[in-house]
Amino acid sequence: MNPLHERRAVITGAASGIGAAIAHAYAQAGAHLVLCDRNAAQLSAVSIQCLELGAQVVESVADVGTREGAQAGVDACVQAFGGIDILVNNAGMLTQAPCVDLTQQMWDDMLRVDLTSVFIASQRALPHMLAQRWGRIINVASQLGIKGGAELCHYAAAKAGVIGFTKSLALEVSAHNVLVNALAPGPIETALVDGISQAWKTAKAKELPLGRFGRADEVAPVAVLLASEPGGNLFVGQTLGPNSGDVMP
Repeated sequence: MNPLHERRAVITGAASGIGAAIAHAYAQAGAHLVLCDRNAAQLSAVSIQCLELGAQVVESVADVGTREGAQAGVDACVQAFGGIDILVNNAGMLTQAPCVDLTQQMWDDMLRVDLTSVFIASQRALPHMLAQRWGRIINVASQLGIKGGAELCHYAAAKAGVIGFTKSLALEVSAHNVLVNALAPGPIETALVDGISQAWKTAKAKELPLGRFGRADEVAPVAVLLASEPGGNLFVGQTLGPNSGDVMP
C-alpha cells in the first residue's frame, strides 16, 4: 500500500502542476520528500499538503536555472535524510515564438532550465545512488521532444535533449541498479501552458484522439510506477507517454 515507503525523493518544480501532483502522489506512497521550486509561497502550500498526507518534507527554494540551484535539492536530501533514492527532474519553463523571431536569450534560457538542470541534478545524485546500488531518476520531457511543435522549436529541442540524455545515462548506470527513465506528457492543464496562445491550445485539443488535455493528477501515478518496486524494475531508458494519444510510438 506504500510502494515508496521511506524512499528519499527529490522533486524539482514541485510548487505547481505536474511537480505538485507528483509530490502529493509520493507523499501518499510513503516517501520522504525534498520539494524544490523558486516560488517559495506556492512551494510552502504544497509542502503543507504533503505534511498533512503524512510525509516528512523539506523545502528547497532554489532556481534550477543556476548550477547551485540545480544541485540544491540533492544536497538538501542528503543533509536531511542521509542520502537520495529518487530524483524527479520536473522543473521547466515554456515560451512560444516562431523560429525567425526567437532570440538567442530565449533559446539559452530554455536549454538552461529545461535541459542543463537535468544534467546537473542527475550528476549530483549519481554518486549516492551508485554507492548504494539503488536509484531512480525520472526526467519529465514532453511529447514535443518526439514530434516537434510549431513556434516551440527551442522547447522541443530541449525536451528532445532530455530524452536523449535519459537513454544515454540509462545505458551507463542500469547495471548498477540505477534506473533512468523519462515521462513525455502531452498537453496538460497546468500553469505552464498559460503562456501559450488560446488559438494554439484550441487547435491542439482538436488533434488529440482523446479530445482533451490531460490533468496533472493523471500523470503523477506514472512517476510512482517508475520509482516503485517491483513495478518499475524493468523500465530502463524508456519514455512513457501520458499524452492523450498525441504520440503513439
